[in-house]
Amino acid sequence: MNRRRTAALAVATVLAADGLLHVYWATGSTWPAADASSLSWAVLNAEVPFTPPVVLPLAAVLFSGAALVLARGGLLDGVARRLPGVALRWGPRAVAGGLLARGLAGLVWAAGIGVDTGSAFYPLNLALYTPLCLAGAAAARTVARAGRPGPGPAGS
Repeated sequence: MNRRRTAALAVATVLAADGLLHVYWATGSTWPAADASSLSWAVLNAEVPFTPPVVLPLAAVLFSGAALVLARGGLLDGVARRLPGVALRWGPRAVAGGLLARGLAGLVWAAGIGVDTGSAFYPLNLALYTPLCLAGAAAARTVARAGRPGPGPAGS
């Protein structure tokens, strides 16, 4: 598997897993937290409802981003053939930009700005959220910079 395809698979896996978590939270479950408030503070560093009208649109965005990255990466040829070139070109760029923005915000929070360093969010941001977002941004950029994929292995 070439670098573009590997990067696409890595980004899409993280986005899809996050999307599945959002769908799970839409059921009212709060794992890995004890309750919705604890979940909100651990994930977002703020009190935000984890209700279907909030989390399902986010899940849709995450799944769409995953599909666009996979299509641009040459792993969903049928989808890639049906999408307009602008979606294949700008979708992965938008994913990279969104992940970079979140990663940069995470660096600000890592410096202790705008966050309680004793909160559950702080170590999660340091160990999980920010590194995944920065690595994901770099991988999505790799996918976005690649030429338009063609069908099958020849388009790799």
